[in-house]
Amino acid sequence: MTRKALIPIFASCLMVAALGSGLWAKDALSGRSTGFAPRRIVSVNLCADQLVLALADRSQIAGLTRNAADREMSAEADRARGLPLLSSSAEHILGIDPDLVVGMPASRSAALSALKGHHYRTLDLKSTDRLADIYDAIREVGRAVGHPERGRAMIAAMERNLVGLQKSGRGRVAAYYQRRGYMTGTGTLVDDLMQRVGLTNLAAKLGKPALAQVSLEEMVAARPDFLIVESATDAVTDQGSEMLHHPALRNIPRISIPQAWTVCGSAAYARAAHSMSAQIARFDAQQH
Repeated sequence: MTRKALIPIFASCLMVAALGSGLWAKDALSGRSTGFAPRRIVSVNLCADQLVLALADRSQIAGLTRNAADREMSAEADRARGLPLLSSSAEHILGIDPDLVVGMPASRSAALSALKGHHYRTLDLKSTDRLADIYDAIREVGRAVGHPERGRAMIAAMERNLVGLQKSGRGRVAAYYQRRGYMTGTGTLVDDLMQRVGLTNLAAKLGKPALAQVSLEEMVAARPDFLIVESATDAVTDQGSEMLHHPALRNIPRISIPQAWTVCGSAAYARAAHSMSAQIARFDAQQH
């Protein structure tokens, strides 16, 4: 058989494979998208929600977690309005019959584990604790939902956004201090953000793990140059946020950012970095 005769057969095989998987496929001959993509995507994780919302068509999204629409938790909450939210029950997923389940990781979801005998295509994303991890996750989700070009564009936009970022921290020490005295340590997304703007994480100096409870006395004794806090705790709303307003902490300058920008790795990383850098610069300007 001639090479010309083989070409349409090869192209047909690619099309059949794409139809069978329900996933995006690329025509090996033309390099163009064949247009096949999952039509019932379910996300079983808050961080996966945000990437699916940013990269998939609304018509492709069949279910998100309940936190997807919470503006304090999700940087993509506005996009989630009007989309189906999962009740966290296995029966809900069974009723949707998804052709792609995305999570961190999806295969270990309690709801999926309860559906023994039902095998759904899953995309297991790794934890995004560094900017490079965010880029990897964006690429993976973009390919899986059938829009790799959106993933590439999203990464390119983030890279452009971060090029001119000022490292205004200049090596000074900061502590990400949360409700009930919890401090975020090294090897986390917040730690990566601190390094990005030129700050040193107090947790590293104190030898603390990824999450540690630090008393007021210990924090005051450590004398960090800045406290990074969730913007939701700027005012006292409960006992957990009350300790962040203790008089002993009053003289430590604060950098306030929404939790939704740091709880997951997403395009909000760039917003968080610029906000942190700008707040440090404003503080420095006020000192002169």
